[in-house]
Amino acid sequence: MPQLKQLQPYDEHNQKLESFVHPTDWVNPEPAARYNMVVIGGGPAGLVAAIGAAGLGAKVALIERDLLGGDCLNVGCVPSKALISAARVAAAARDAHGFGVSVESVAVDFPAVMKRLRRLRADMSHHDSAARFQGLGIDVFLGNGKFISDGVIEVADKQLKYKNAVIATGARAAELPIPGLSNVDYLTNETLFSLTELPKQLIVIGGGPIGTEMAQCFARFGSRVIQIEKAPGILPREDPDAALIVQESLVRDGVEFVLNATTTRVEQRGDQKVVFVQQDGREREFTGDALLIGIGRSPNVESLNLQSVGVSFDPRAGIQVDDKLRTSSRRIFAAGDVCSRYKFTHAADFMARIVIQNALFPGPGRKASTLTIPWATYTSPELAHVGLTAVDAAAQGVEIDTYTQSMDGVDRAILEGEDAGFVRIHTRRGSDKIVGATIVASNAGDLISEVTLAMTHGIGLGKIASTIHPYPTQGDAIRKVGDLYNKTRLTPFVKSLFQKWLAWTR
Repeated sequence: MPQLKQLQPYDEHNQKLESFVHPTDWVNPEPAARYNMVVIGGGPAGLVAAIGAAGLGAKVALIERDLLGGDCLNVGCVPSKALISAARVAAAARDAHGFGVSVESVAVDFPAVMKRLRRLRADMSHHDSAARFQGLGIDVFLGNGKFISDGVIEVADKQLKYKNAVIATGARAAELPIPGLSNVDYLTNETLFSLTELPKQLIVIGGGPIGTEMAQCFARFGSRVIQIEKAPGILPREDPDAALIVQESLVRDGVEFVLNATTTRVEQRGDQKVVFVQQDGREREFTGDALLIGIGRSPNVESLNLQSVGVSFDPRAGIQVDDKLRTSSRRIFAAGDVCSRYKFTHAADFMARIVIQNALFPGPGRKASTLTIPWATYTSPELAHVGLTAVDAAAQGVEIDTYTQSMDGVDRAILEGEDAGFVRIHTRRGSDKIVGATIVASNAGDLISEVTLAMTHGIGLGKIASTIHPYPTQGDAIRKVGDLYNKTRLTPFVKSLFQKWLAWTR
């Protein structure tokens, strides 16, 4: 049986996963005399760095102590979206009567949902397999890597000499300082996807993306879900109007919110988990048969022996890097969750691309600050964002104009029964230069890419308005926002000139 908790239950699907991303019969190669790049960590940042560098002709070594693919494949993006897709099907079936479709009853087979998750994850895992990277010319070492001295990393009793190193060890669920928590068998994203039985009552601590996505999922599966958040509402980093729409959707799905609440202690009472909170000056307690901690990430820096090579780090914030993602040690770079506040797979991917250029080639290099990074929370509706919010703009002294198109004015959204939401775009005051956007819609994570493209390449909102979008689509909402901008250009003075010209030419 495996020691890795991500591989429970150890069925045929998790055995297949293991055979690709941590094969038990793997034999580490003999190290090369010296590597252009040694990458510690086989998650998205590490894999992109290793594959990209090797593709350019570099001699590369890749080290991974757990499962190749990192959090994204094993305990993050992939399994969570498998759950979300199943939960959406359950919700669609329950709501089918609103479309004139009769569904006699809806029953969720939770073990089958989880089996599907494990099967799909295993089927996708060959992309991140040790054998694949070996076939690309990368020396793959399974084991714990640590720095011995400047230019030398040790893994599984072998010493790897490097010209440049990349730390891409990611982050893990934080151990929160809640009294009693260490005595309770609680869930995190690292253990949630190993469940085989649906909790009757699930308590979720945290109103961020992970906690909110899973709260909605399990409520749709049939759990009684209580979500606790210390802020006045969930998703506190987002546009408040957008977060409220998502919150109201979760309420319709049956999630019970405990807001403005601070968790003070947790205890195990038989098979039950009891959570105590302070809310409005009084103590309340909530009981469930499962507890999910959905907040907090800690960088994986402890076992790297960073002091030996002079790499500065903070146990909570992670490795300190400059704008070129170089650490305080000249030949060592970092990418991904271990050093970034943007803890997203796509951010790790593009940070790794910057590292490849800056580590392997001379010249001015690329800067992380030039990246335009969107993100999405995959609730129903989804909430996606890029750039500045109105709060960010005010804090930075950036004057903005704001244009909002409600989805209840978008024909396709109305026809699909998905008209709760909006597209909101901020431009620099008096211009069409986009500085930020928030979208709440059924496919907001897809829609935000058009705005991200525009921001990245300096395409103004006026040009979006002049771009033909298919009708009817939900993406047409973005063009409609462009129309709102164009209407502001028709000032009373300009309109009076048009009227005079048209009257004269009649």
